[in-house]
Amino acid sequence: MLNLAFTGFFLFMLAAGLKRPFVWLLCYLYIDIVQPQVITWGFLSQVPVSLIAFVAAFCGWLMFDPKEDSRFTLRQGIMVLLLLYCGFTTITAVYPADAPEKWGWVWKALLFAIFMPLTLRTRLRIEAVALVMVLAASALIIDGGIKTVAGGSGYGTLRIFVDSNSGLFEGSIISAVAISIIPVAIWLAKYGTIFPSDWRVWTFTAALVFACALIPVGTQARTGLVCLVILCVLYLRTAKHRFLIAGAMALVAVIAVPFLPQSFMKRMDTIEDHRADQSASTRLAMWKWTWEYAKQHPFGGGFYAYQSAVVRYDTYVAKTTGGSTVVEATPVVEKGRAYHSSYFEMLGEQGYPGLALWLALQMSGLLQMEAIRRRWKDRKGPDEAWAAPMANALQLAQVVYLVGSLFVGIAFQPFILMLNGLQCGLWSYLKRIDLPRRKTGRKVPRQMRVQPVANAVPTA
Repeated sequence: MLNLAFTGFFLFMLAAGLKRPFVWLLCYLYIDIVQPQVITWGFLSQVPVSLIAFVAAFCGWLMFDPKEDSRFTLRQGIMVLLLLYCGFTTITAVYPADAPEKWGWVWKALLFAIFMPLTLRTRLRIEAVALVMVLAASALIIDGGIKTVAGGSGYGTLRIFVDSNSGLFEGSIISAVAISIIPVAIWLAKYGTIFPSDWRVWTFTAALVFACALIPVGTQARTGLVCLVILCVLYLRTAKHRFLIAGAMALVAVIAVPFLPQSFMKRMDTIEDHRADQSASTRLAMWKWTWEYAKQHPFGGGFYAYQSAVVRYDTYVAKTTGGSTVVEATPVVEKGRAYHSSYFEMLGEQGYPGLALWLALQMSGLLQMEAIRRRWKDRKGPDEAWAAPMANALQLAQVVYLVGSLFVGIAFQPFILMLNGLQCGLWSYLKRIDLPRRKTGRKVPRQMRVQPVANAVPTA
């Protein structure tokens, strides 16, 4: 039944695109996030569904979409440079036989993120992309949340649809993504027009937020817990009743602790003392190795350069015998461990130039979303009030991603690149519709301007 459902939905979206070609782009988003070709065993696993959807989306835009409103932004240019540089490091990779494997999906994710903003010409399209991204991710998150409640959680054992440890099926990655979509889901519930705000929408959103919060518990990923704490703190920045909300958050945390599994609490304790946890110790050792590696290879070693790593470190365990406590050190040697950080992933694989491009892409996104939030926050018109909150939601989602990136290698995660593309589309669209207003404001002399009436939208 699951196979038939996925296949039927894919064929339905392809058919719907014949009338509205933009649906093909939404189809690609759905396929790249949910990955039905991985979950199912039948027709979808035998054909290149992702390639079919991308070609359909691109051809639909090329042949049927008006191009006069499409804008190529600075951040898209940064992604082009990053794409070209990654191609260069793949050609010169230390492991030329292995590097093309990762390049095979990285270039597709970057290319789609570059292309997507060109299609986001209206608010409806921007909202549709945000909605599909949230709903597609929620398919995995709700499945994981239900299994967590049912007792199927555990570090490395939570099975979301399939038994896989890659992409969004990996515990730390899905934890970071689950927390990052919370502000976008809340924005959709409050300002969405495809599913207008009502009690049904808010009920689903509340359930989804709860499921998102359960994912770090189910996966027992410390990354997810850190991301959740950061998101709660950041929400207080724009909240009207900060002390009340902060108190409610603290109360929820106190009430939830007794219901959390002991295995989760034990794993979270390693955040305080990383030396007792081999996984955390490996991270620090790999970061030190990558820092030294970059000094010798400033332009990076290409994809999978970490395979040459040999790290040595000690883990410490306190043992109590009688009335005395002895701390025992156990030496550990590991080879070819992953970077466990997007920042060091970029540094080791793409060197200083690649890391600089990636940081420029992320920092410019934060600055652009902050600029939109400040420029549009006082506009209360029915067609304007949504803009600042959406910029704030996308900014919060990106901050959560950047925090999660400290502990897991997701520099090229397709979902996050889609988020970057959505930010580019929002920036381009708002800049385009705001340009006539700003030009008019400059050209009309002050004494000749019409005085605004009550509730009118202020100029900026």
